[in-house]
Amino acid sequence: MSVGQASENTFLTAPIGRLFVKNALPMAVIMALSGLLNVTDAVFLGRFVGPEALAALSLIFPPVMLTIALSTLVSGGMSSLYARHLGAGDTSAAAQVLARAHGLALLMALAAIVALFALGRPWVAGLAEGNPTVAAMAWDYLAIMVCATPVQFLLGLHADAWRNEGRAGMMAALSVGVTLANIALNYALIVGAQMGMAGAAWGTVIAQALGLVLLVGLRGRARVTLGALLGHRWWGGWGRIIALGAPLSLRFLGIALVSSCVLAALRFSQPDSYALAVAAYGIVTRLLSFVFLPMMAMGFAVQSITGNNAGGGRMDRARAVLRLAVIVALVYGLAVELVLIGGGQAIAAGFSDDAAVQAEVSRILRWMCAFYLVTGPVMMVALWFQALGQPGRTALLTLVKPFVLTPVLIALAVALGSEAGLWLAFPLSDLGMMGLAAWLFLTRNRSMGRAPA
Repeated sequence: MSVGQASENTFLTAPIGRLFVKNALPMAVIMALSGLLNVTDAVFLGRFVGPEALAALSLIFPPVMLTIALSTLVSGGMSSLYARHLGAGDTSAAAQVLARAHGLALLMALAAIVALFALGRPWVAGLAEGNPTVAAMAWDYLAIMVCATPVQFLLGLHADAWRNEGRAGMMAALSVGVTLANIALNYALIVGAQMGMAGAAWGTVIAQALGLVLLVGLRGRARVTLGALLGHRWWGGWGRIIALGAPLSLRFLGIALVSSCVLAALRFSQPDSYALAVAAYGIVTRLLSFVFLPMMAMGFAVQSITGNNAGGGRMDRARAVLRLAVIVALVYGLAVELVLIGGGQAIAAGFSDDAAVQAEVSRILRWMCAFYLVTGPVMMVALWFQALGQPGRTALLTLVKPFVLTPVLIALAVALGSEAGLWLAFPLSDLGMMGLAAWLFLTRNRSMGRAPA
């Protein structure tokens, strides 16, 4: 790496604290806006189309999560390699990785489209349980969104590429504009044009296409230009991208698995109060999803900073950002834990006027959030390993909890007839993951002959 290349990369020279704030804060804005969009979508459909539209929206949740998982598989794996190549000053290798990721993304999108038309319509009809209106709405939305997955996947690639080039601020500004345009489009198409579910899908697709055009158009100012991108072949080297992206991608499937386990356990252990428990659990999941977004933003900042510095041979800076991120995530997690445990009932009142639901939300939060403060540090360590190109350790830290620990503990609680044990499974899983993260980090440093960061 030449001196000139190193000096151009602020990831290698700027103070770690400033870098962390500069990259984490804009990503937090982006994610908060994404959450806002999901909320307004549901509001428009519920108020102006009706409850059947909300039912259809819930019905297509699993395949939509699958498209997000596929997008993350490619963009997440690309990010790890891309940042390290940029940190090493090898823009040619970075361009090659980005080009190959384009080919893999388009192949994944084509597979999703083929699967949709081969299996989608009978699958939707089956889940609609004989309601043709709900089935038609769900199919309209799903067909449009899946056919537009090439746009969705390429947008994810270019957004992550810009993030790893240190342009998180630009991404946040662009995200504000695109999200506001998306909300306006959805209102115009759902309410004004009365297109219902199809209007929601088209509004999202048009906004995504606008964002992609802007990101590609700006690539002339990027470290990897559009010309450099087109100068490399779009196939080959996909195995490494998939291996690095798989742990982050499978996390989305793990979330769905844990929710399914909880619902099954509630149906078995609380048949008389099942409706109440499910309503309360739905509020809890929304709360925890929202407070999780800032931690994910911190994780992305760790990924970008670590990858660039590891590629540039500055492991001292890579370890420094991990130390900072773990401390910040720990403080943030503790604050969230105290607020949710102490104010659970008051917060639940914003979702429901039912006193029984509010009390149940408060009770569940007291159990589930008992050790929430360790969730963020574990994520920071996981994305740190991912940025270093260590998918095995990343997989352990992202997949063991949703695919092994939590389901097993929930099943054990049901077998013992302990309803409280169902919710206790979450803090016990958090403690287990904290121990695993500490062990993986310490063994890595020892194997490399370095003192722990």
